[in-house]
Amino acid sequence: MISFQNITKKYFLTNDNTEITSVALDDVSFDVAEKEFVSIVGKSGAGKTTLLKLLLVQEKPTSGDVFFEKQNINNIKPENLPELRRKIGSVFQDYKLISSKTVYENVSYIMEVIGSSDEEIKRDVPRVLNIVGLGDKLGNFPAQLSGGEKQRVAIARALIHRPIVILADEPTGNLDTATAQEVFTLFKTVMGRQRTIIAGTHNQELAKLADRIIYLKDGKIESDQS
Repeated sequence: MISFQNITKKYFLTNDNTEITSVALDDVSFDVAEKEFVSIVGKSGAGKTTLLKLLLVQEKPTSGDVFFEKQNINNIKPENLPELRRKIGSVFQDYKLISSKTVYENVSYIMEVIGSSDEEIKRDVPRVLNIVGLGDKLGNFPAQLSGGEKQRVAIARALIHRPIVILADEPTGNLDTATAQEVFTLFKTVMGRQRTIIAGTHNQELAKLADRIIYLKDGKIESDQS
């Protein structure tokens, strides 16, 4: 379903008239099957976030190709990017919730943006919030939620437009150990049954909840384990 083929990503920086090359990814290749749950594990700077940005076409590789459903997304036209991104849900470490909107409104906002009808919004938002265990928090604002609850709202928001792939970038970085495990378990039990998941994390214990672990070190794959 997803294929990274010989991906190298370099950043070129200028400091005191001297060009400095930083290598984020170095000849990385791996495939992700449909409905597979893959953890990308590595320390900060290992290349996890860069991989996810390449799949969202927020970055382009210096060399190599990224395929999504057999399409080389390096060559995708800008006007076709929204269609691609509608197939992908994203969950981030910092939640990215709108503080002035309720839980219901934070999730329904995504449906409004993609043009869903009022009937669809009223039907789907409570259903998805029930799935992530927040059916009783529809009227709460983000400030009234715990860190784990905020991340569950972010997961509901990622699910609401029925993406086929979920990308999670350090989704438990701000959470305590028990809550972090709950979030990864939610990925596995609820989302993993129907969607492909790629989650970047530095936490090796949480990563073991996935079907497969890919270890990155200094931009290279150190190991790839089922």
